[in-house]
Amino acid sequence: MTAQAATASRYFLGALAVALLLAWPCPRAWSQGAGDPAAGRTLAEGWCSACHVVTPDQHGASSNGAPPFAVIARMKWATPTSLRVFLQTPHNRMPDLHLTRGEIADVSAYILSLRTEP
Repeated sequence: MTAQAATASRYFLGALAVALLLAWPCPRAWSQGAGDPAAGRTLAEGWCSACHVVTPDQHGASSNGAPPFAVIARMKWATPTSLRVFLQTPHNRMPDLHLTRGEIADVSAYILSLRTEP
């Protein structure tokens, strides 16, 4: 093996090890739990209801095209992880709400509680 190939191999193995460590669930993440849907509903009613229909009994929101939470809940990609990532990432149409990790877990849990089977 050439020196260049050996260096590339070490780099690849090191990057693979780092990726595996980052992907491995840690006890701190386990302790965060799945979130509290009731707390998430309260947050959503206060922060999200101007643009989204967040509860089944809400009659309307603004006409900005933001999807209702029940529709988001039924999307195939909607998982606790994907919702948390989405809520932590700034988006052009969505304001940066500066939610804590716990609040994000709560809102995600609430959204997923709205999921109904087709």
